[in-house]
Amino acid sequence: MHEWWLVHRMPFYLSMNPSSLSESIAALIGRDKVASSADVIAAHSVDKWSASHPPDLVVFAESTADVSAVLRFANERKIPVTTRGAGYGYVGGCVPVEGGIVLSTVRMNNILGMHPEDGVAIVQPGVITKDLQDAAHAVGWEYPPDPASLKDCSIGGNVATNAGGPRCLKYGVTRSYILGLEVVLASGEVLRTGGRLHKNKTGFDLLGLFTGSEGMLGVVTEITVRLIPKPASRAMLAAIFPEFEMAAAAVQAILQAGHLPSALEITDSFTLAAARKKLGADVFPPGNAHLIVEVDGRPAAVAAEIGELQRLLGEVGATFIECAPDEASCERIWKLRREFSFSLRDTGLTKLNEDIVVPRSMLVELVAFARQLEQETAIPIACFGHAGDGNIHTNLMVRDYEDPEVRAHADAALDRLFSWVLDHGGAITGEHGVGLAKRPWIRRALGEVSYASHQAVKSALDPNGILNPGKFLTFP
Repeated sequence: MHEWWLVHRMPFYLSMNPSSLSESIAALIGRDKVASSADVIAAHSVDKWSASHPPDLVVFAESTADVSAVLRFANERKIPVTTRGAGYGYVGGCVPVEGGIVLSTVRMNNILGMHPEDGVAIVQPGVITKDLQDAAHAVGWEYPPDPASLKDCSIGGNVATNAGGPRCLKYGVTRSYILGLEVVLASGEVLRTGGRLHKNKTGFDLLGLFTGSEGMLGVVTEITVRLIPKPASRAMLAAIFPEFEMAAAAVQAILQAGHLPSALEITDSFTLAAARKKLGADVFPPGNAHLIVEVDGRPAAVAAEIGELQRLLGEVGATFIECAPDEASCERIWKLRREFSFSLRDTGLTKLNEDIVVPRSMLVELVAFARQLEQETAIPIACFGHAGDGNIHTNLMVRDYEDPEVRAHADAALDRLFSWVLDHGGAITGEHGVGLAKRPWIRRALGEVSYASHQAVKSALDPNGILNPGKFLTFP
């Protein structure tokens, strides 16, 4: 099946068949770390996006030495290597479109050290995000980044995409918590940058370079993350508004009043309708917009602030306000929020999960454009997400997406959405990454000079182009 995302060129390694490749890698690192059975190949051909392409071999690295040996071997023979974490990406970022080797880090899943005295933890890339959070909580500290898939996604994947989540407004994205990295370059050489220090201005910001690089510049094998003291208390408000515009205005009112919530999540009428259908009509009172406000800190401060916010929401038009004053009630509200994606899937439509970003002041304009696009294309669009930082998941809900004509129609609608976002100072991805899904728009999103600079960095660190080839940085 030929798709636009497939790279139409001859493979790098015509002289090596899959069987000899498997034998060679097994001799390097051990046969128990190499797999080529049909079920393993199929499982490592996809992520959560629609693209699929089989690798020739799957390698389960267990150490930095394993990764180094595999990359050195592959680089000498120009064999493609696509690194894979938990496989929970939404843009085809770990789909091995040129075959070759999938290098899995799932067995590199150890927390190597929790060091609250330094405010750091040291982990391998296969550690699940929720497991790191739980380990930090056990010593009274916090790892704030919280992508929606935190129970399933890995820290290595979070680093690859610079993952975000609801608490980015107050605490920032993954990059804000990366203090040190161990990275194996395409040559097999091991680079270490940063460390346990919270301040370090020595040389270029290589931490920032590798964070968000989507596996195209090196393979991360060890991560030193910043921890913060766990807030002693948190509380939430869940409010219903008659219209989306009123909820968006409430977001501005909250911030203008001097509040900095840990999360500000907004939801539109289409998403609410799907949630009511799945969870029960009485779960959310009548209204066309939903807003979640979370604050955390010292108990007395949280209690005072949540009272101020409750009064403010009433003043700006909320028709219903639920207060969650403790951990258990907060988790109940977050559980409902996490059901939104599942509710949309239950509609029977294919959800094209787009994580665009606009300036926060343009939330109303974005949703107005989405409604216009919905009317003109007859494709329902569900908008919800991180209102505090303008990162709104704008989901095209498509019926019969496997039909080529339907897919072409949906892709044209996506093109209009991304064009509008870029024309209004936004970004085509805030946390999922570019991968394959957004490759057609990357040059416009970056600009020609920036794109050429990306290519120069790629050429310097991966001159043979073996790392995650076929994505948005491709060699001619």
